[in-house]
Amino acid sequence: MRLQNRKIAFLVAEGVEDYEYFVPMMRLQEEGALVLTASLNLKPIKGKNGLTITPDTLIESLLANELFALVIPGGWAPDKLRRYDVVKNLIKKMDETKKIIGIICHGGSTAISAGIIKKGQRATGSTGIKDDLVNAGAVWVDEAAFREGNQIWGRVVADIPDFNRELVKALIEG
Repeated sequence: MRLQNRKIAFLVAEGVEDYEYFVPMMRLQEEGALVLTASLNLKPIKGKNGLTITPDTLIESLLANELFALVIPGGWAPDKLRRYDVVKNLIKKMDETKKIIGIICHGGSTAISAGIIKKGQRATGSTGIKDDLVNAGAVWVDEAAFREGNQIWGRVVADIPDFNRELVKALIEG
């Protein structure tokens, strides 16, 4: 249990890619992490594939200094979440303090809106946001998963095993 009691929040909203939520969440729980499922309200939400997720905390109640890491699954949720200052501010604060941020698939759109994409940094995700990442200054990399500073990037659902390996490795390294 290498991440025993480390508090890691997942940001979710209606239409989240439920596999990109459930599989990494369970993997982090296997390592002993205390996983928080955070949303804009506490109503159960339907994932992109029809699975139900019940948030256990509000995004507005999360404090970057109390979190060990943040994970942003893809699907349609990132496009909804990126519209809220509370979401953008949390992501920005996590990045400023160099805490690990896992970003997979369309999760990169929230990273763009939060302003954490640095010119020339590597990034990946669904090809649906490739142009957005490039326009934000990133260098598009067509790889399953990798670490770029404190950010762990994953491409799509099929790459979840690679994403999980990179995420857990980064979290254990601190």
